[in-house]
Amino acid sequence: MTLNRRLFLYFFSIFFLMISVITFFQYQREKEFRTEQLDQLLSTYNYTLDKYIGERDWTTESLNNFISVFPDTSLRVTIIDLTGNVLFDNSVKKGTKLENHLHRPEIVMSNSKETGKAIRHSTTTGKDYYYLAHRFKNYYIRTALPYNLNLSSMLKANTFFLYFMAFILVLAFFALFFISKTFTDSIDRLRVFTQKSEKGEIMDTDIRFPNDELGEISNNIVHLYKRLLRAKDEANQEREKLIKHLQISQEGLGIFSSNKKEILANSHFIQYTNILADYQSESSDEIFNLPEFEGINQFIDESLQNDQLTRKRVVIEKNGRMFMVRCIVFQDNTFEISINDTTAQEHENELKRHLTQNISHELKTPVSSILGYMESILENPDLSPERQRFFIERSFQQAQRLSALLQDISTLNKIDEAKELFKKEPCNIAQVIEDVLFDVHLQIEQKGCIVLKNYPHPLPIKGNRSLLYSIFRNLVDNALAYAGEQLTIDINCYREDDQFYYFSFSDNGVGISDEHLSKIFERFYRIDKGRSRKLGGTGLGLSIVKNAVLFHKGNISAKSLPTGGLSFIFSLRKF
Repeated sequence: MTLNRRLFLYFFSIFFLMISVITFFQYQREKEFRTEQLDQLLSTYNYTLDKYIGERDWTTESLNNFISVFPDTSLRVTIIDLTGNVLFDNSVKKGTKLENHLHRPEIVMSNSKETGKAIRHSTTTGKDYYYLAHRFKNYYIRTALPYNLNLSSMLKANTFFLYFMAFILVLAFFALFFISKTFTDSIDRLRVFTQKSEKGEIMDTDIRFPNDELGEISNNIVHLYKRLLRAKDEANQEREKLIKHLQISQEGLGIFSSNKKEILANSHFIQYTNILADYQSESSDEIFNLPEFEGINQFIDESLQNDQLTRKRVVIEKNGRMFMVRCIVFQDNTFEISINDTTAQEHENELKRHLTQNISHELKTPVSSILGYMESILENPDLSPERQRFFIERSFQQAQRLSALLQDISTLNKIDEAKELFKKEPCNIAQVIEDVLFDVHLQIEQKGCIVLKNYPHPLPIKGNRSLLYSIFRNLVDNALAYAGEQLTIDINCYREDDQFYYFSFSDNGVGISDEHLSKIFERFYRIDKGRSRKLGGTGLGLSIVKNAVLFHKGNISAKSLPTGGLSFIFSLRKF
């Protein structure tokens, strides 16, 4: 129910109650007044009769003649002695024997109050009467009028007063309705204003309020709200700029509340915290449980107590990588932590220095093998067909390896220098993973491998399907080739936000030592060069994985698991 209706009902109920009380009181007064008039008339008759009887000797005939001059022709007169015997009654025939009247209600009442009255049915005449009796010295005189429709109407109050009060009530109804509507008009418009503000329509709406004090206050409220709304929009725009800056920053940045709960964190920060942790954390604030962050924790606690702007920087070495961690505590008791991988730039420079040498070395090996086999065939024409076929098959294998090597180099060069060749389109990462697992299911069965698929379906993304396939295919091939037998592979999408999917690809295999972790994504880097070449690897698989992840605006890192095995942690942007 609206305020207008509640206010109207409240005041109308009070007014209605007052009118009802006044009407009832006045109506009762009117009835009492009319009854008093009738009592006064009958009392006049009684005292007149007493005077007449006291001044002369009366007879039935003389008394009937005297009564006949009264204006009320239907008047009944009864004279009763003090013992209750009826001496005279003009309503019955002379000589009629009447019962004793001493116990009639009006007679009983007149004994105590000298005057008694009653409205009752007469057993003598069989009619209803309004009786009024007076007790005099030697007798009772009782007069009565038939209690019929005329007398009943006369005793009732004048209904004109009731109609008048009803008319006043109707006028009050409309007056109160108008007053309450006028009074609540500003409040109703404020309600419309709040409804439109919830729908975001308020900036385009001009709401006019009445020209009164409440209307002025309402106008001020609306103006203040619009100013706050504009200020909020400007603040949101600045916040969006800050969030975009954080997301594109190559530095891992996280902002936390005073109770060390994550407020905002970019993808690099999430990536780095999962590298520093020994498990995949669902929230970045879990880094404060790490022993490496003990110094940062102590600094934050002391800074929050001092309530001043302070900074601290520490260096953390984990899994063969160096991280520069900086923390700044603000005056509002929030704080920011930045994490930089200081080994990345050095590795990138080293990669560039050795790239040419590695390409030359990797190409030289299969080319030299092919030349050696071909030269043996040409210089030894007497070789048996079986021996010649052996050399040709070996040459073909080296040619295939050379072709795969050139294909991988071409893929890496395209990612680095011609990204526009890889078009992005809507696809489903979950389906890509299923396709990879289907293509290598024979190798998985032969190795006795178990694949754990901990990711929802679907995982929609706008990306390049070929590169997404390369990411998961190379990771699976790498695990099947080098991790060992009776392997368990866990593909886990452990977190998702508005912009990124966060994956971990783990196995329980033999793993690798920390000294190799920072280098396994380098081109042509091999932990066991002889074994890798024997298995047919080009040394570019993980480099392709890394560059494909970077193409999708993500990051990838590797870490050893405490329980054994290797885990790749990477993110992929949704668009």
